[in-house]
Amino acid sequence: MDKWLQIPAVAALLKQYPFAAAYVAPVALIVIKILALVVPLLVIMAYLTYAERKVLGAIQLRQGPMMVGPYGLLQAFADGIKLFSKETIIPSGADKTLFLIAPMITFALSLVAWAVIPVGQGLVLANINVGMLYLFAISSLGVYGIIVAGWASNSRYAFLGGLRSAAQMISYEVSMGFVIVAVTLATGSLNMTEIVTAHRPGWVTALLFPMFVIYVISALAETNRAPFDLPEGESELVGGYNVEYSAMTFALFFLGEYLNMILLSGTATILFLGGWLPPFGISALAFVPGVLWFALKVCFVLFIFLWARGTLPRYRYDQLMRLGWKVFLPFTLVWVVVVAGALLYNHALPGM
Repeated sequence: MDKWLQIPAVAALLKQYPFAAAYVAPVALIVIKILALVVPLLVIMAYLTYAERKVLGAIQLRQGPMMVGPYGLLQAFADGIKLFSKETIIPSGADKTLFLIAPMITFALSLVAWAVIPVGQGLVLANINVGMLYLFAISSLGVYGIIVAGWASNSRYAFLGGLRSAAQMISYEVSMGFVIVAVTLATGSLNMTEIVTAHRPGWVTALLFPMFVIYVISALAETNRAPFDLPEGESELVGGYNVEYSAMTFALFFLGEYLNMILLSGTATILFLGGWLPPFGISALAFVPGVLWFALKVCFVLFIFLWARGTLPRYRYDQLMRLGWKVFLPFTLVWVVVVAGALLYNHALPGM
């Protein structure tokens, strides 16, 4: 993107206006980069809702959306227009400021995290050395939007749903943290680009496979997706933390959930699936653009999200907590030690 400034006509114009060269051009470049990332993300998110309804329809032997546009392709936009045109109703006893801020927090955090995700070689907004820590910190902040929404609604159902979601997200973030530690041990870096490009022998990839499984299951719980959609348990909580929300405020929670699905799928692609590199290191497939490989791998992980929703029944809350604290946490802790020991024994620790 910075090569755009080296075009003779642009360079001559900036030389003529030093203020624009010093202040306006850098800001304009940043805005263009952000829009180049955010706009495709929002379009992908819209069609993820369409894909989910189609996948669930295929699993349940029905067609899914078919009426709005050819093959129902405009259904997502019709839903968006409907939500935009509805009235936003704020409960009389609610804290109006926090009630409106909560969905904005959830939506904004799901976008901000993409700043460090490389979708191709050199295609990243901020290639920082602690990208993985930044990503983990941003994803941990997401719980605030849900707690604030539950509290500000002045409803017992919403508050209980918010508490459930907070406990659930914190429980599974611990396991995800140990998964990230294991990958960091194997790659020797917290930089997302270096994680992708780091050399991994086949036995290291096989050793990290159980961590991939745990990461995907934890991602289901982290995003409150089936079979871990306990905060939205219709039978006991009506609709969970967002029960009092309507119109665009509800849509922001909806958008945030799907953007978080894409984000965690992208993170899984970076950590375990080789990012934008060809699958299994097959050099003959290197002619395919890296962005396309990244998108296909993200779609694969997203399909697991949709597949799980269509096939698995909802867990009880005690089963959810038991799985997180008594199964995943001990296993990931032990497996970090196993990975470190195997790397040390084979003299494969980065920097050795």
